[in-house]
Amino acid sequence: MNLYNVVSVEEAKRIIDSNFQLNLESELVDIKECNGRILSRDIISSSNIPGFKRSMVDGYAVKFKDLQGASESMPSILNLRGEVKMGEMPVESLEFPGECIYIPTGGMLPKEADSVIMIEYTDKMDDATILANKSISFGENVLNEDEDVELGESVLKRGTLFSPYSVGMMSNLGITQIPVFCKPRVGIISTGDEIVAPEKQPRPGEIRDINSYLIYSSVIEDGGQPILYGVIKDNYKTLFETVKKALDECDIVLVSGGSSVGKKDETAKVIEELGNPGMLFHGISIKPGKPTILGRVKDKPIFGLPGHPLSCAVVYGILVRYVLHTMMNLQEIEYPIPCKFSTNYHKAKGREEYLPVIIDNMEGEYTAVPVLTKSATISGFTKAWGYIKIDKNVEGISENQKVYVYKF
Repeated sequence: MNLYNVVSVEEAKRIIDSNFQLNLESELVDIKECNGRILSRDIISSSNIPGFKRSMVDGYAVKFKDLQGASESMPSILNLRGEVKMGEMPVESLEFPGECIYIPTGGMLPKEADSVIMIEYTDKMDDATILANKSISFGENVLNEDEDVELGESVLKRGTLFSPYSVGMMSNLGITQIPVFCKPRVGIISTGDEIVAPEKQPRPGEIRDINSYLIYSSVIEDGGQPILYGVIKDNYKTLFETVKKALDECDIVLVSGGSSVGKKDETAKVIEELGNPGMLFHGISIKPGKPTILGRVKDKPIFGLPGHPLSCAVVYGILVRYVLHTMMNLQEIEYPIPCKFSTNYHKAKGREEYLPVIIDNMEGEYTAVPVLTKSATISGFTKAWGYIKIDKNVEGISENQKVYVYKF
């Protein structure tokens, strides 16, 4: 295989789709632990919800016809028959025209009642007489027995990312053991003679390990289980044994550093040596992030990510996250923010570029301002709100041109 015979992002994703059966097992977790997890099967309602007609307001349950033509100047006079108590079946019903029953918000609608008038539109003459000052329509202020959820309705789809609202729906359905995908185990390996642990004081020529912790946090955010294998020096045998161990224990392996072309860059050699088919591509046509490797060993994806933090983060966001989401069947929809661009910006044709930006609100209009930084730095990257994607066939962006900003 020719090194740096680069592929596009779209080609890289097609290679991923055609080479891996990215399926995870499912497990049951307690409802209190499912927020942020991915649903592994469709949830079908076994009942109507709320299951009975209930009032949406504090007021009086009535027959709507009894209030037709009612106004402040000519109110309808209603006989009060009693009240509905929360959590109980109504004792009273509307037996004759012109009757009403007090009902609190959430109370069960009495028999023969079809609507509720808000208490704000009534006056109480005495303990037995209510004046209604407003006409209402049929079914007004009433939630029907299947208006929230219908029997047999598909409430949540496989691949749903649980939020507090979907957790609340599970409680509403009476489901407390939630089927979710197991968290994909992601092995993280940093390589390089110059890399030291963050708690150590670097000597001249050394730098602290950024990528391990950047990736570790990203994997957690994406619903995975990160496993750190430490910093491996540029030694083929040590790297080989570490990658082999990670492949035995994990669903996907990420090797940071060692993906560019050079005599000490061993990641590609390790992937080729560990098994067929080995490397699937070496290089993608993006900036930053060109020196990226994808291999297949034991039917598992192994990435060689660039060592520079910005490049590493971009490739993770484009391809590794794609793999993780595919594993969990997560269908994520991005909603970019339209902005105007703050300046003229030139890029070379042929590579898709991901440019970090901050967003300013200038004169009531969002403006994307580029954070100009080198791929080896992280300070500018941390200041950015998101990024814009510049097509590989475009040579740049003009000042005031409309762009779309994606959140990191």
